[in-house]
Amino acid sequence: MAAEYATFALAPAMRAGGVGADGDYQVHRDFMDFVVDGRPLLFRLSDLDAVSPLASDVPPAILTAQVRSLLLETDAPLPGGRYVVYACPECEDLACGAVTAVIRRDGDDFVWRDFAWQTGEQADLEFNGYHGIGPYRFPGAEYRAALAALLDGGSAHTRRRVLLIGDRVALLARLAAALRTIGIGADITHDAGDVTADELRAYGAVAFGRAVAEEERTAVRRAFANAGVDVSYVDGLAPIVPLLVAQIENALDRGPAERRRLTRLTATGTAADVEVGSTCRVRLTTYRLDRLHRTHTHEVFDGVLEPGGHRVDLDAGTVKGDAFVVARAPGSVLVAAVTHGEPG
Repeated sequence: MAAEYATFALAPAMRAGGVGADGDYQVHRDFMDFVVDGRPLLFRLSDLDAVSPLASDVPPAILTAQVRSLLLETDAPLPGGRYVVYACPECEDLACGAVTAVIRRDGDDFVWRDFAWQTGEQADLEFNGYHGIGPYRFPGAEYRAALAALLDGGSAHTRRRVLLIGDRVALLARLAAALRTIGIGADITHDAGDVTADELRAYGAVAFGRAVAEEERTAVRRAFANAGVDVSYVDGLAPIVPLLVAQIENALDRGPAERRRLTRLTATGTAADVEVGSTCRVRLTTYRLDRLHRTHTHEVFDGVLEPGGHRVDLDAGTVKGDAFVVARAPGSVLVAAVTHGEPG
């Protein structure tokens, strides 16, 4: 099949981390995704949970090596001129499986073709090839400019620290520990007024506990505004660590809505409505506080959804009172408080 011309670009992307009620977790990863003809290439791979080699948490020397590899300035890492396009976000080990492709020069153009799922040295295109993807021909100047920008300081080294503000020190300590476990730095304070501008620039989000007064919130916002730092602000919904982690993960996702897997989530006492931007696996979890402030967690859905809106029935008994729904997909997480009325 002849390769048709396609546009090539890079865009910041995120693989959302998470903390389960049972203590299991998945690591947060920031990376640059490949955008082909205006659409993230990862979205063409259905429900794949993976990251590109252009991750923001790798040392500069490794990032430089990855860029030079994609520019074909070094030998291909795999036989047959194959390069890793996406890999496991937890370990990046080929044995866990990776999406690979042959990358070649054709005159001044770069051609990506023969995409495959690969777990060993050799790719089996007949059984594990992505036959509906590619080949893509990228104009050389556009391709080189996008990748070279990473070496000129244009990489997506996002601010992966969160400032936690609240009165419940024990809860904040557990939340900070959970965030650090998945790769997000977290600090606890009551007053950001004395923090220097350079220190404030390290934060990508600020999370307020429910008991934080409006006067304190205003002072924190003023400190960041005076420092010229644009951050996301999170109002904690409930003292439930996995729920707060999900809220913070959502706040750290600064990418445009059209490049997210999940685009909308609402919930009532009878159903959750979720909107999906591309085919992917979606998991819905409900969290509820009872009268004794004990947390009850229920997994209500886990399956692959097609693009568009979907309604998932909820058991009224699991979402009565103060209840919340978390929707997770590869690279995206949304949180909604349950409203006791008809679905919107």
